[in-house]
Amino acid sequence: MATHNELGEKGEQLAVNFLLKKGYKILERNWRFKKAEVDIIALKDSILVPVEVKTRTSNYFGNPQDFVNHKKIQLLVEAINQYVVSKDLDVEVRFDIIAIIKNKNTSKIEHLEDAFLHF
Repeated sequence: MATHNELGEKGEQLAVNFLLKKGYKILERNWRFKKAEVDIIALKDSILVPVEVKTRTSNYFGNPQDFVNHKKIQLLVEAINQYVVSKDLDVEVRFDIIAIIKNKNTSKIEHLEDAFLHF
């Protein structure tokens, strides 16, 4: 497996553990619809929270969250619309990003709630 895939999987597991400690219920991991993949779909206080996880080994080229572009946002919104319809849910939706910088010795996790409001 490619190193970047391993890093991504480790980052997603760190994000799941982080969310569980904050009282989130994990509903789905790596949920797919067409060209979109939602890393984590969670529930917190009756709010559906799709989470995009971005993991990097450094912020040399920018912060991890800077790599979520408008095309990715459009795909995620379309996917979550389909998820809500297919599961017949009546919930508020909030899109979050978990940005992780992970190297051999340390991990820094930043949770950006309502992250798409900033784009």
